[in-house]
Amino acid sequence: MEQEDAVSAGLETALRGHHSLGVSPQLLRSQGFVDGRWVSAASSFPVLDPATGKELAKVSDCGAREAQDAVRAAHKAFQSWKCQTAKERSGLLRKWFDLLIQHKEDLAKLITAECGKPLKESLGEIAYSAAFLEWFSEEARRVYGDVVSPAAKDRRILLIKQPVGVASIITPWNFPSAMITRKVGAALAAGCTVVVKPAEDTPLSALALAELATQAGIPPGVFNVVPCSREKTPSVGEVLCTDPLVRKVSFTGSTATGKILLKHAAGTVKRVSMELGGHAPFIVFDSADVDKAVAGAMASKFRNSGQTCVCSNRFLVQSGIHDAFVEKLGKAMDAELRVGHGFEPTTTQGPLINIRAAEKVEHQIKDAVSQGATIIRGGKRLEGSFMQPTLLANVTTDMLCTSEETFGPLVPVLKFNTEEEALSIANASDVGLAGYFYSQDISQIWRVAENLEVGMVGVNEGLLSTPEASFGGVKQSGLGREGSKYGIDEYLDVKYMCFGGLTL
Repeated sequence: MEQEDAVSAGLETALRGHHSLGVSPQLLRSQGFVDGRWVSAASSFPVLDPATGKELAKVSDCGAREAQDAVRAAHKAFQSWKCQTAKERSGLLRKWFDLLIQHKEDLAKLITAECGKPLKESLGEIAYSAAFLEWFSEEARRVYGDVVSPAAKDRRILLIKQPVGVASIITPWNFPSAMITRKVGAALAAGCTVVVKPAEDTPLSALALAELATQAGIPPGVFNVVPCSREKTPSVGEVLCTDPLVRKVSFTGSTATGKILLKHAAGTVKRVSMELGGHAPFIVFDSADVDKAVAGAMASKFRNSGQTCVCSNRFLVQSGIHDAFVEKLGKAMDAELRVGHGFEPTTTQGPLINIRAAEKVEHQIKDAVSQGATIIRGGKRLEGSFMQPTLLANVTTDMLCTSEETFGPLVPVLKFNTEEEALSIANASDVGLAGYFYSQDISQIWRVAENLEVGMVGVNEGLLSTPEASFGGVKQSGLGREGSKYGIDEYLDVKYMCFGGLTL
C-alpha cells in the first residue's frame, strides 16, 4: 500500500511543460543539430514523461534526408578536424567537460524528465557522462604508434594511428547522456566526427549536449544529432549504417537490433562496436559475507529500476546461506526502496520507460508463479509503467525470468549446491556482458572470475562501471570495448609505413 501511495503522490507533481522543469531555455532544444545549425524537420514527435505519460516536448522528427545531410556535414568537417593537433582536440573536450559540470543540475533534470530515473541517479549519470569527456580529453594525447625493427638493413618500419573517419553513434534511452559521451568522447579524441541518433524516448539530453558542445567551441559538423521517432528509426538507422561516407558504427541496444545493424554495415565493410544485451548472473557462495552480498545485490539490481544492461538478472545463491540471503534482501528492499516520480526527493525507484516495459516484467512474474515460484516481496503492477520491486524464490532455469533479460526491478533467486552447478547455470546463455559473485575463498575467487563467460566481472562488488576500465561483453553481448585506454582504439586505424632503399 505504501508503494501505491508513493506513486500517487509523485504523479501529483507531474510536469506541465518545459518551464516547470526549471531548466535553462538554452538547453531545452527541440530541433535536430546538423553542421552547427539547429534544423527543423517536416514533422515532429512527442517526448513523454514516463511517470505520467504527459507530453514534455515535441521534437523534430528527422528522416533519411536529415541523416544524409548530417553524414555529409560530418565528412566535410572530418577533413579539418583530423588535422587538429591532439592537444587542440583535448582542450575542446576539456571545455565540454567543464560545461557539463557547470550545468549538471539542468542536465540531470532533463534525464529525470524524459527517462524517469530518480534525480539523484540522474546527477550521478551526469558526473559519469562528464568523466568520459575528461578521460578521453587526456587519452587524446596518448595515441602512440610504433617503430619496428626491420628484417632488412635498408628499411625502416613505422606504425602510426589515424582516425577512421565519420562515426555513426546510435544510443539507448536508459543512459541518455552517458552512452553518448562514452562513445563520442573517444571518437572526437581520436579525430573522428560523429552523427548521433539518440533513442526516440530520450532526445532532449542529446540535444542539450549538442548545445554545450557548441559553447565549448567544437567546430560545426564535428558533432551532429538527428532525433527521430520510432517510425523513422529504421530509415535513419539504415542511412547511418550503409552510407559509404560513414566508416564506423557504434551501437548500444538489444542484440536483435544489433544484428540488423551489423548486416547493414557489412555491405560497405564498416568498423563496428556493438554493446548489446546482458543477462548478468549474481552468484552468492556459502563463504560470502551475506550483508555485503545483499548490499551489492541492491546496488546492482535496482539502479534505474533495473533498467541497465549490466543489472544482475539471475541470482544464484548457495544452499547453505540461501534462506538468510533471501530474508535479508527482503528486509533491505522494505527499508531502502521507495517507488515514485523521479522528482520526488524520497524516490529510489522511478517508472519503467513505458507501458511495454512494465508489461514484460509483469509477464515474467506471472510465468514464474505459474511454474511454482513464490513471491516474497512485491509482485504487483502499479499505475502506468510503475512496477513494485519484486523478490521471487523457488525459481528454476525453465522460467522466462532466468532465460531472458528482464530490464526491470525483479529479483529471481535460484538455489544451487556446488560451484560447478553455479557456473554451469551462469554460463548457459548466448550473451555475456557482466557477471557478479560474492565469496571470501581466494582460490574460488580466481576460479570463478576466470571461468565466468562475461566481459566484466564484479568480485564482491555490485557496481563496476568507470571510465578507466574497459566496458564490453563476449558472445552475443557485442563487439569491441568502450572506456579505458582501449576505447579510443575503436576509432583508429593502424597504418604501416615502410621506408625502403635507405643508404645507412
